[in-house]
Amino acid sequence: MQSFEDLKQAEEVEREVWGLSDLDTTPMTLAIAIKEAGGIWLGAFDGAKLAGFAFGFLGIEQGRLIVHSHMLAVRELYRNSDLGYKLKLAQRERALALRVDDGRIDNGRPGDTRIHDPRLNDVRIHEMTWTFDPLQSRNAHLNFAKLGVVSETYKADFYGPGTSSILHRNSTDRLWVTWPLTSRRVHERLLGKNSRVEMLDALTTLTPLIRFNGDGKPVRTDLVAALSRQRIAIEIPSDISDVERKDPALAREWRLQTRWAFIEALKAEFLVAEFCRTIRGQQGPGAYLLEKAKVEDYVPEMKRKPANPR
Repeated sequence: MQSFEDLKQAEEVEREVWGLSDLDTTPMTLAIAIKEAGGIWLGAFDGAKLAGFAFGFLGIEQGRLIVHSHMLAVRELYRNSDLGYKLKLAQRERALALRVDDGRIDNGRPGDTRIHDPRLNDVRIHEMTWTFDPLQSRNAHLNFAKLGVVSETYKADFYGPGTSSILHRNSTDRLWVTWPLTSRRVHERLLGKNSRVEMLDALTTLTPLIRFNGDGKPVRTDLVAALSRQRIAIEIPSDISDVERKDPALAREWRLQTRWAFIEALKAEFLVAEFCRTIRGQQGPGAYLLEKAKVEDYVPEMKRKPANPR
């Protein structure tokens, strides 16, 4: 995405996808400034029409340079064409092309160096982060099963208790995920290899910390017993948006119960490792699988290098 008109189309897509008011859409002045400062705006076009876009920017997490992918939006007409997945792959390519050479960050476009700092020599981007609503099973499937993210962090009301979007009326809880771009795990996912069979087998031996009862309501199981295991499962509805339309109180119950489960599990040093979109038949719930492990043991490429001695 290069022009002012491209960014204006992205603003329109934001409104269409999330139903945002003017107050909550990205200000055009900010979009332009971030783009000119090296932010990554990627668009997928159908002719001259923007079908979807991905937007990310450089950030620092735990002392490491990363790309944070702030938004991914696809118009409804194009959602069955794997366009969101293709935009994430394009983001990955752009992130991997970023490099720091002689103290300059180069985003791969001639004449577009942005940051000058000799302490950053030879730094490359190896990780991308973003957030998503953990009750959205379609997004969970894309992120874990197809892309290979992992998560160690749950953020309650990340954007506040709500926004103008109808998608944010059941709070704005988010999982903060990390995509280890060059890891073996990610390479295997991008080749179409996933752990669905193994995960289904593991789920048959687990009693989920949050599970469906016969009425489709969330039910807690014993926390102490769950935390004593190596693995924990957390079930979610197959379509939380449908639940929100039909029974907002039930959707709120799912939010509060799963919030409790994620926070307690992550506090006990579990990490969110996998997601299986449907279990117990085509209309069954989705399930997360959490592992009691350090992230660098689960994904060796994410081992943190010690800070340079002074």
